[in-house]
Amino acid sequence: MREKIKRIAVSLLSSAAIVALLTGTGLISLPLGTQETVNEQSASSGATRAKDTGDKPHQQSLPDYNPYPPGIIPADLESEIARVLREVDFIENRALARWRALPPPIQTGQPPTLQNTGTESMETLGELMNFDRNMSPGKNQACSSCHMPYVAFSGPIPSVNATMIAYPGTVHFRAGKRTAQRYTYSPFFPVLQYNQDQALFFGGNFWDSRSTGFRLRNPDAEQAQHPPVDTQEMGNPDTACIAYKLSQSAYKPLFELVWGKASLDIKFPRDTDRICATPGGAASFGGDTTPVKLKPQDRLRANEAYNHWGESIDAYEQSVQVSAFSSKFDAFVKGKYTMTQAEMAGYNLFKGKANCNSCHVDGRGTTLKPDQVDTSTAAAANPPLFTCFGSANEGVPLNPRVAFYYQTKPDALKFTANPLGFAYRDLGMGTFLRSGFGAAPNPNQNWTPLAPTVDGQFQVSTARNVAMAPPQCPTTEAPGAIVNGKNVGYFQKEFFHNGYIKSLKQLVHFYNTRDVYPYNVTSGHCPDGTIEKVNCWPMPEVRNNMDMTSGNLGLTDEEENQIVAFLQTLTDGFTRPYANSDTFTGTCMTGGSAATQGNEFLIPTPPLPPCASAVCNVAPAPSPAIP
Repeated sequence: MREKIKRIAVSLLSSAAIVALLTGTGLISLPLGTQETVNEQSASSGATRAKDTGDKPHQQSLPDYNPYPPGIIPADLESEIARVLREVDFIENRALARWRALPPPIQTGQPPTLQNTGTESMETLGELMNFDRNMSPGKNQACSSCHMPYVAFSGPIPSVNATMIAYPGTVHFRAGKRTAQRYTYSPFFPVLQYNQDQALFFGGNFWDSRSTGFRLRNPDAEQAQHPPVDTQEMGNPDTACIAYKLSQSAYKPLFELVWGKASLDIKFPRDTDRICATPGGAASFGGDTTPVKLKPQDRLRANEAYNHWGESIDAYEQSVQVSAFSSKFDAFVKGKYTMTQAEMAGYNLFKGKANCNSCHVDGRGTTLKPDQVDTSTAAAANPPLFTCFGSANEGVPLNPRVAFYYQTKPDALKFTANPLGFAYRDLGMGTFLRSGFGAAPNPNQNWTPLAPTVDGQFQVSTARNVAMAPPQCPTTEAPGAIVNGKNVGYFQKEFFHNGYIKSLKQLVHFYNTRDVYPYNVTSGHCPDGTIEKVNCWPMPEVRNNMDMTSGNLGLTDEEENQIVAFLQTLTDGFTRPYANSDTFTGTCMTGGSAATQGNEFLIPTPPLPPCASAVCNVAPAPSPAIP
């Protein structure tokens, strides 16, 4: 079958895509005219998955979902999912061995504290949860399926990053609408708050800040509670399913050690296993979000266990395994690393002409004019996190490759993720504050009137680890890194909330020239004589509230490259090894140019219908109106 797909693909693909295939990138999406082949491949996927993963015997088969036109799903998706699951299992087994070798802590003191190894016990518990794919209905999806260490806990499949953007969940191939955000340093974001003096929001987790921390007072712990019950991700139909699965896990004794012996003493109904093996959104639930019928005292205990799930994963993400402060930049601040000429030039541009540190705060002043002198000093005592914890609309174009746009048909469970199709617009934080379509509920009614002020805004992620890639292909930039005189390739990543940008070079070039080369077209329709992402930027998906401090920075090509060199100094693992970064078993990409990286996978945006009422007519309406 694989050879048949390749033969059809080669006969129909553009020359650029053929070059990608011949160089062994494994990134060929199926072209027009091969839908029957896609469907044939999907029909046999259950057998393929069982064969490729060397699966644990408990993995369950769920019906596949493929509403996509040719070219959205990459041809290697099945084998790449299998590859990541093998890596997930490997890391989980490492963590299990470490826990079993860990001397148990001693509970003592007032208030009672787990002395000696209490911290490591908590962090190890969170790690085990993060890499446990038994937590999904299909037993085929862990948190880490979309967030692996070797890419700073972001998306681990190059072909997904190049094509469908979001990662398929427990139901293959239901997928969300945004890129997998990096875990690293997310625990440092504060509870979401509105600063009345600045008239700005700060804090929260997720691209739209919907993990506010309103209950646990910890946005990162609350963030860990969303994917397990997200229909597009791990897909449990009830939060109680996590407590049930924890009660059956190999590491149940560790959970009870950390959170108490009776913490999982819950009387589950006999049908719990059947319910928790059914993905959320199934018509059989009739919209019921608590289909596991527990008595009040058991529901209370299950809720507490779910809170402890979030708190444990937060402990892992705060640990030095994840948020390590071990980059070249950290060594530089301590006087233990001397930046190269390009890196230092990039740092000076980052905090000067390029104005990057006005949002990706580095603890230094910003010098914007030739006659200004930066008299501030590096924040050595409190290492900078390279974020302002706020949100911004950078004017990113709509990306027609986002799989969510095509999920307009019901799946085998009679669930339809996106009945709006291309009438959907991602308003980011604005939709969340309205508790709008596809968003989490807003817990603070005082924020709702402010929604029009944040339409189109997404979280300012930390710039730390933005360049992290596996050691085998240690760069995000085409054509790849040179090691011992040999080009070892690069790892394809995706940037911004919708994955439109494919390299750091493109990212810096976008900030530099967005307003220099603006065209009133959608992606895939740049005029002849222009090159998209080089001298043609399609119109923003949302024009409201755009950040105008970027867009025309006047940087030269060399200066853009210098900023990329500086961003690469923010990658952890320089002063000591980064945990589990050695687990990548995939293939690096080679060839091409960082300036046009991923352009061979551009597809034309279809004619866009007006923004759906369910998104753009929800009070308070966006102002000005969004087309």
